[in-house]
Amino acid sequence: MESRIESKNHHRRVEACWTIHRQEVACLCCYVQTRCRDHPHFESHPVDPVDPVNFSNVAIETLLSCLPLLLSSQQLQGATLEYRKLGNTGLDVSVLGLGGSSLGSVFRPVEIDEAIRCVHLALDLGINLIDVAPCYGRKKAERVLGMALRHVGRHRYTLMTKVGRYGVDRFNFSARRVIKSVDQSLSRLGADVIDVIQCHSIEFARIDQIVNETLPALETLRQQGKVRFIGVTGLPLRIFGDVLDRVPIDTVLSYCHYTLNDATLQTQLDYLERKQVGIINASPLAMGLLTHRGPPGWHPAGKPIRSACARAADHCRRNGADLAQLAIRFAVSNPRIHTTLVGTASPANIERNVKWIDDPPDPELLEQVRRILKPVQDQTWPSGRAEA
Repeated sequence: MESRIESKNHHRRVEACWTIHRQEVACLCCYVQTRCRDHPHFESHPVDPVDPVNFSNVAIETLLSCLPLLLSSQQLQGATLEYRKLGNTGLDVSVLGLGGSSLGSVFRPVEIDEAIRCVHLALDLGINLIDVAPCYGRKKAERVLGMALRHVGRHRYTLMTKVGRYGVDRFNFSARRVIKSVDQSLSRLGADVIDVIQCHSIEFARIDQIVNETLPALETLRQQGKVRFIGVTGLPLRIFGDVLDRVPIDTVLSYCHYTLNDATLQTQLDYLERKQVGIINASPLAMGLLTHRGPPGWHPAGKPIRSACARAADHCRRNGADLAQLAIRFAVSNPRIHTTLVGTASPANIERNVKWIDDPPDPELLEQVRRILKPVQDQTWPSGRAEA
């Protein structure tokens, strides 16, 4: 009896609120349907914006669970991401993509809930490209990303992962291993197809094996519908030509070579455009060099590079600026580079990164930073086999 009275009182309160705020509530419900249709709670308990009886505690809970996402979207209305074609793939990708290494706690310990919130926020901010790899956190990054995407519509993102590298010094580019690797990644990611599969750090492989064994195996997987496009990644820039001069591929991923301290990827753009490949730039912060916190202890850069970047970060801090903002703005400003991946598992960081794209850098401060970095400009570090 008491429950019936409570239920009747609840419906009276709802109807009274509906009478006063009918238009506002209906608009909010429609907005939730538009912005949050992939939210897991919303999928289970859809809100009916025209029937006050259905506007129940469950509906209210759904609206409240979506509010953080809605508020974030409202706050960032002025920040709009640009989209570019990824070579000849036909994919429209956001100029800023989410690099998944941080989801695997590569740079710092990361709680799963934080990482999932970062992925969801990135998608809501318009980022539609996510890149991971089995070796990031010993498969943790792929598992966490799979959890984050479990209730997200597949049309909302382009999914990239890799084969061939499974640890700091663990490589296997054999056909048998990469075929097994793709199946394992599909399982961890909860996906039916990988949009872009990439041979990871090919400077550690024999190029003959990549061309004659690894890429043909991935082509077989493409014919089976498990992958859509095929690419390669690596640090030494010349490895891209080593492959592209012998066999066509769809994408290349270069990292730490289009940054404030090293922009040598620029020298390869004419060649890559002639080959009509998608050009992906990763690590615009040079794996932590261009941040106030600095790089992790395992970073391979030598002391001169580390010191120059630290001085640049200190100079920006003293002038009330963030070196990372200058670095990201620089990286996305070149329209010939189709997308730039930023690695983070922090919702606050991904929000800042998107905001920074629309904020023009202080030209005087940028020039001062360039002068600080000039002694180490375009210097890098060795990676891979001796012939790479």
